[in-house]
Amino acid sequence: MSSEPPEEIRLKDHGRVLELDYGPGEIYTLSAEYLRVESPSAEVKGHGPGQEVTVPGKKNVRILRLAPVGHYALRIVFDDRHDTGLYTWGYLRELGRDEKTRWPAYLEKLANEKLTR
Repeated sequence: MSSEPPEEIRLKDHGRVLELDYGPGEIYTLSAEYLRVESPSAEVKGHGPGQEVTVPGKKNVRILRLAPVGHYALRIVFDDRHDTGLYTWGYLRELGRDEKTRWPAYLEKLANEKLTR
């Protein structure tokens, strides 16, 4: 996965959407909810394989602030006070490319665990 940053990063719809523009033909429009439930933080991913947590109740979460971390990542501060995940440029691109499979898998996990968005 490329570690190059996007050419443009736009926060839209009052923090509900993050748009990442990597150039012609590669623009990802990711919801704050999707980014929050896929956070690379230990709170969500755990400290090793099999420790991942399904995060419910984030349907209305918004992004308050974006902060670059060096030349390799973005810290996203959400309005639920979550801010510990460092979204590397490669991970953000992966989230964009894989959204069509990751999002339905997340919704299925919620349903299986009887949780709501």
